[in-house]
Amino acid sequence: MAHETAHHHESNTKRIWIVFAILSVLTIVEVVFGIIKPGFLVHTDLFSMSLLNWIFIILTLFKAYYIAWAFMHLEGEVKGLRRAIVWTGVFLIGYLLFILLTEGDYIYEVFKTNHVAWDF
Repeated sequence: MAHETAHHHESNTKRIWIVFAILSVLTIVEVVFGIIKPGFLVHTDLFSMSLLNWIFIILTLFKAYYIAWAFMHLEGEVKGLRRAIVWTGVFLIGYLLFILLTEGDYIYEVFKTNHVAWDF
């Protein structure tokens, strides 16, 4: 005696197109900012880096999060797993940015002044 099970399969075509549109708009904004490089964003510094670079970093992180949310199906997972994945990534990327900005600023000062400071 066979059990008849009907599996309902819904199409995610509309959702895929919405994700595609959002990611495309964000990428187009990044490309336009990269080509135009508005002066007020390039010459405004925030934490030793131009505001334009911060915009690129924030948009890239948002795109990475959204890709994970949509295509790795994080929206359907338990809240604890989502937080574990997202906050680990946020912490590690934030730590990487801190290290890169700190060391990059030190190397910039060494090249600019030709003086190595051994004050660490």
